[in-house]
Amino acid sequence: MEQTLDNNWLQYWRPIAEIGILSVAIYYTLDFFRGTRGWPIVLAFLGLLIALLLCIGLNLKVLESLLSYFFGLSAFAALIIFQPELRRLLAGLGNLTFFGSLLEQRENIEVVIQAVDRLSDSKIGALIAIEQSTHLQDVVESGIPIDCEATPEMIETIFFPNNAIHDGGIIIKEDRILSAACIFPLTRRQDISKTIGTRHRAAIGMSEESDSLVIIVSEETGAISTAHKGKLSQVITLKKLRGTLNSIFVTPFRNRSFPNLVKSLITRNKKTNSKTKPASI
Repeated sequence: MEQTLDNNWLQYWRPIAEIGILSVAIYYTLDFFRGTRGWPIVLAFLGLLIALLLCIGLNLKVLESLLSYFFGLSAFAALIIFQPELRRLLAGLGNLTFFGSLLEQRENIEVVIQAVDRLSDSKIGALIAIEQSTHLQDVVESGIPIDCEATPEMIETIFFPNNAIHDGGIIIKEDRILSAACIFPLTRRQDISKTIGTRHRAAIGMSEESDSLVIIVSEETGAISTAHKGKLSQVITLKKLRGTLNSIFVTPFRNRSFPNLVKSLITRNKKTNSKTKPASI
């Protein structure tokens, strides 16, 4: 009786486990290749796979044989085409650590803190959005692509007065500046004081439409403000800014699940790939 129950339990959970593992593997594989030069090939490969499954389901023997042949060739070709990406992925398996992720986040935070400190002291206006889970592709495309390493010097240079790209905001993702001179959406709230300037309204609007943290530096006073989830916090200290950044970007790592750790590996490999691209301003 117990053996029968065990067999039934295995028959019930085995397909669920297989589907779950395959779903996670497919999702992170697609996420790894998205945005790389091989992404169109991945889409074509998926299209071929879907067509093959349809032929099998409809019992189209001739098309099934042809597509099976091309699918086999495509799988072999993919190993050659994606050799650099696969090599980085496998190499990163030995380097991914939970504490490494924490250290990287703290380093990224210090870069922002130093940049904001310099901009505040010099009374240089700035608008900085730090991307989280909500992709800001539309806003990135509204500006000038940069895709360079985020450093205090680079951020200060971008916002320096009379610089061709100092107007608008910048988008930072992890340790990269994706774009500058971006147009942030303005908030439409009527309950905001009329003394709040355009830069602060843009920060609020951005934080309303995404989960990004937006940092504002006033060019009149050098005062530092933040906007997150539609809430504006004005005239904050560097200590409070560091605490806000830590609470948003560092604390979640302490409760990070295994799938998210795998995603860190994928993101790290993407960063390694993007760092090989020349920066242009």
